[in-house]
Amino acid sequence: MIVKVKDIKANVADEMKVFEQKFKDSMKSDVALLDKITHYIIKRKGKQMRPMFVFLTAKTLNGKVEEATYTAASLIELLHTATLVHDDVVDDANERRGFFSVNALWKNKIAVLVGDYLLSRGLLMSVDKREFQLLEIVSTAVREMSEGELLQIEKARRLDITEEVYFEIIRQKTASLIASCCAAGAASVSDQPEVVEKLKKFGELVGLAFQIKDDIFDYGDSEKIGKPTGNDIRERKMTLPLIYTLNTVSAADKKQLINIVKNHNEEPKYIRQAIKKVVESGGVKYAHARMMELKEEAIHLISDIPENEAKKALIGLVEYTVNREK
Repeated sequence: MIVKVKDIKANVADEMKVFEQKFKDSMKSDVALLDKITHYIIKRKGKQMRPMFVFLTAKTLNGKVEEATYTAASLIELLHTATLVHDDVVDDANERRGFFSVNALWKNKIAVLVGDYLLSRGLLMSVDKREFQLLEIVSTAVREMSEGELLQIEKARRLDITEEVYFEIIRQKTASLIASCCAAGAASVSDQPEVVEKLKKFGELVGLAFQIKDDIFDYGDSEKIGKPTGNDIRERKMTLPLIYTLNTVSAADKKQLINIVKNHNEEPKYIRQAIKKVVESGGVKYAHARMMELKEEAIHLISDIPENEAKKALIGLVEYTVNREK
């Protein structure tokens, strides 16, 4: 049975409603242009998985959320939204989640300034509320996300990513954010460092599984997924299905695949060839098995926490990350 986001969200529906208002308030500005842009950002929010991880973690441990939990969720959303706005400028992306990106509508200079503003709002909120532990948790994630992105760029030039390096890149780029959601949710209701550390590790494992799922999508059916496939090959990204394939195919096949990624990554015919070879060589199957291992490890890590509705929903959110269809 596929878990639906709306069923998971039902467990924290009241908290999410309060959070949305607090998050909106945290973005307010006296500058009309800035208010217009932040209103646009709020309107096109996605599934809101990050605040869900924060609230479900807190409720799993505490049965309820505290004021600090709302601060944690707002802080993560502010800093993460800032990084997304900046990412769109760096990538020269005109769309995000089917909507125009901020830089597409208001140009790069304004987008960078908006990202800076959101970053400063997050920093000031944590200082005003004296939530220095939450600030440390989230700032560490932002640092790691930047380092992971730069590591990937560095390695993409040489196409020499090993499985070990791949996991380090996705740990920093993606898993660090979900780890910070769970660590911040735990820190907002618990003063035990080992509990915060355990939930951080839980979030990291879920984040790794989440990214592998995204990497698998790139070798799937674009109509079913609802977005183009083969983008990772176009961008010369070495993901787990491709890394496994390069390590297991014949020398001739390996040479051909590397040639496609290096020299023919814009040509649909060659991209289809590469996708076919990765699927036939078991690259997708291998990545799926690794993803399921990480999911099981994450769930096992919180097995000693007493059962409650929030924990069931949190595990449901983990199941959703590996079973989602887009």
